[in-house]
Amino acid sequence: MASLTEEQMSEILDKCYDSALNGIPKVSKSSDALAQEYLDRYDSPEKAARMFIANQIAKCSTSGFVTGFGGFITMPVTIPANITSVIYVQMRMIAALAYMGGYDPHDDEVQTLAYMCLVGTSITDIVKKAGIEVANKVTMAMLKKLPGQVLMNINKKVGFRLLTKFGSKGAINLVKVVPVAGALVGAGMDFAGTKIIADKAYNVFLLNDID
Repeated sequence: MASLTEEQMSEILDKCYDSALNGIPKVSKSSDALAQEYLDRYDSPEKAARMFIANQIAKCSTSGFVTGFGGFITMPVTIPANITSVIYVQMRMIAALAYMGGYDPHDDEVQTLAYMCLVGTSITDIVKKAGIEVANKVTMAMLKKLPGQVLMNINKKVGFRLLTKFGSKGAINLVKVVPVAGALVGAGMDFAGTKIIADKAYNVFLLNDID
């Protein structure tokens, strides 16, 4: 993990986001299609989003859900497939919530917002640390005015945050893998961490509260 660079982490994020938007053939449908299923099922985007989050967190906490995606997102860098799968599943959840909130996940500024949700901390703080002056807090209108290169720089800052997160002591607990007789069992995601990310995405895309 320590050998990963900021650029490589950004590449992982880009690959996972692209796979979330387009789906993985015979494995996982696109984030838009997944979101639309919930929008068709419930009478408001907010209720659809809440039910979607509850369902995703329940699935993520069960054995085998995350590892079911492993190997389908191949990366040119050395990173455990389980962690790539965790990023993919969480990224797909965020992209689906963006769609439910009426945003286009294919837009560059929405993609940058999705990346920042993945960190689970203050979005305004991330933008400020990318060297961008923010009067009060980040707004979608402000992000739309930023050049593509600036958005890419913000994405790299997110990559660095995640790199630090995965490299820190105990970060591997994001994926609880217990080897038993050569098999992987208990491969669920960290419940609390996933809920923090889901709540952040809900606030940003359903409540339009970017902070």
